[in-house]
Amino acid sequence: MLPSNTILGIFLMSQLCVGVTGNSLLFILYMYTFFFKPHFKKLIDSISMHLTIVNMLMIIFTLIPHIMSSFGVPKFLDDTGCRAVLFVFRVSRGQSISTTSILSTFQVITITPSNSKWAWLKPKLSKLTFSSLLCSWIINLLIYSYMVQMVIAKTNSTHVGNGYLDPYCQNKHFGNQNSGSFLSIIFIYDLFYVAIMIWTSLYMVTLLYRHRKRAQHLHSTNLSCQPSPERRATHSILLLVSCFVSIYWLNNVITLFGFYTQAKIPNLEGINAILATCYPTICPFLLIKNNKLVLLFTSSFSITRMTCFQSALHG
Repeated sequence: MLPSNTILGIFLMSQLCVGVTGNSLLFILYMYTFFFKPHFKKLIDSISMHLTIVNMLMIIFTLIPHIMSSFGVPKFLDDTGCRAVLFVFRVSRGQSISTTSILSTFQVITITPSNSKWAWLKPKLSKLTFSSLLCSWIINLLIYSYMVQMVIAKTNSTHVGNGYLDPYCQNKHFGNQNSGSFLSIIFIYDLFYVAIMIWTSLYMVTLLYRHRKRAQHLHSTNLSCQPSPERRATHSILLLVSCFVSIYWLNNVITLFGFYTQAKIPNLEGINAILATCYPTICPFLLIKNNKLVLLFTSSFSITRMTCFQSALHG
């Protein structure tokens, strides 16, 4: 029977492969659209492409240290390595949160009715999107440039008490009462974007419900059977946000438990790493199904299959 560390390492490697492959394929699809199918290009694709990049960085810099630890690689990171890995992971995680929030806000403005008080934002979407992404990058870089100074390579002493601990790194003030400031910096920033996601999701659900009621009132079969691209995109983003928020809270509960428990549990951080990278792993597969090129390909494939089937029947 395989030891628990090896089993955990296999799970981590599997998630790394699936996550990197999914995000890479989606990124290539967006690049192909931008260069060879520019008439398919939409502003929301730029946000989604940005999301695939930061998700890929998050997956790589979260899972690789845990994979190395699972297979028994000693002292994989020194102080500089710990700070570099944590910095890239935290910045990409922060960008993943803020970009998902921007994506949901973008969709709310896109589908909002022309008589709504938010309709005046529609002509400014391009400028607002670019400004929001730029601001989120600046804020993330500033926050985590300060935070990484709190991290050092894991010492050989016994680790009992409150504090951040992973296979190779720990916070400087491990076990001290002030070590909680390490987490408070992260949570205060994250909660702002999570609140925006929840609000935009509720608003989108309300708009979709009203649209459905109007469609039922008009007895329009086209509206009910063949949803518009905007409705398909809204459903995908709602699913994306729901997935993110549920995984985010579960990840935070385990992070807080691991931080404040006195006796650290072996492999808990590895399991939490799998959970932390669930969203960036699932994300490309939720986005890819709404891509116009993919929809055209599946549609043409269905038509070809139906034609072959009919030819076989008549033949």
